[in-house]
Amino acid sequence: MKHLKNLPLELVFWLTALVLLATANGHEHHFTLCPLANLGYEGWCPGCGLGRSISHIFHGEFTESFSQHWFGFPALLIIVYRIYTLIKNRNKFKFQTTNT
Repeated sequence: MKHLKNLPLELVFWLTALVLLATANGHEHHFTLCPLANLGYEGWCPGCGLGRSISHIFHGEFTESFSQHWFGFPALLIIVYRIYTLIKNRNKFKFQTTNT
């Protein structure tokens, strides 16, 4: 339990987000955090569909992913790289504090 308290909040956020996207059903309409969509704007929004795009990638539906949002693949790579750097920096910091 002590190790869980020492996890960076950003790392917990990104891991939780990816787990939720991996278990979500991208074919169903769901609640959105998009302020434009919540205000009733039906036009194009640069972020809408990005979460569904990543969810389709996790389900192996690459064509559907690209049709939802073209930035799904790069966004997933950026998030995975950020998770990797957070874990790497955490281990590096942990190693430095135990050796001093």
